[in-house]
Amino acid sequence: MRIAITGSTGLIGTALVRSLRAGDSARPGGPAGGHDVVRLVRHPPAAPDEVRWDPRRQEVDTAGLAGCGAVVHLAGAGVGDHRWTAAYKREIHDSRVLGTRALATALATMDTPPRVLVCGSAIGYYGDTGDRRTDESAPPGTGFLPEVCVDWEAAAAPAREAGIRTVFARTGLVVARSGGAWGRLFPVFRLGLGGRLGDGRQYWSFISLRDQVAALRHLIDTDGLSGPVNLTAPEPVTNREVTAVMGRVLHRPTLLSVPAPVLRVALGEFAGDVLGSQRVVPARLLASGFTFAHPGIADAVRAA
Repeated sequence: MRIAITGSTGLIGTALVRSLRAGDSARPGGPAGGHDVVRLVRHPPAAPDEVRWDPRRQEVDTAGLAGCGAVVHLAGAGVGDHRWTAAYKREIHDSRVLGTRALATALATMDTPPRVLVCGSAIGYYGDTGDRRTDESAPPGTGFLPEVCVDWEAAAAPAREAGIRTVFARTGLVVARSGGAWGRLFPVFRLGLGGRLGDGRQYWSFISLRDQVAALRHLIDTDGLSGPVNLTAPEPVTNREVTAVMGRVLHRPTLLSVPAPVLRVALGEFAGDVLGSQRVVPARLLASGFTFAHPGIADAVRAA
């Protein structure tokens, strides 16, 4: 299949491109790879697999997407990359909403559009869920990230209205060595400086990078699946449990902790989300027959 991807240079996008182009499946028993992947880029195309788009100008080279059976949209400014100033909050919002709107609108105008659009989203949609197990039936929470996620998903309306099967991959914390939240945690824990954040009782809904990629491929290939799908491991764990597992796997002490007031000074408004609790479960993903390679936090950390 010919598959187009935005955000192909990010943590998840890089791994997904590699998996799709490989000759084997991302998971045992999964669909075969060897797909023809094209990457949407903002600069003038410099390689045969690149297609130009400009989200802010709402421009997409649809001619370059001809023949695509699927589009995976992963582009967006990193939530934890910078302090949340008013300007950067606008960048987080607009990079997702404008990009999704541009892509969905362009796909809807194609004579032969792709059969599926897998659109990135996040479990930030639910806000702070405390210790309540939360699946896709839950309403959006309150605050900045839920508002971003609501607008983000709504921006895909042109594709849905054009009859393109549209799936929202509400992703949790991806356990990976090379990027994301865990990419920052690993070096700290290896130095023996790791510890719980705040009181450590907040739930973290995680997913290994391998399972994240396999789940995205599952969303592409499962024809009856549309709407929101949580991409998280089956059993979320507390930050205290994460800390203990990181210490055991890396053979390092975890005696330190970062008090909540210190996090708030260091991270500003983003600290509220670091200290918040999200006990999100992948009800629809499991119901569709997906099998996790790393269902537990220890497995995910070891794999990373």
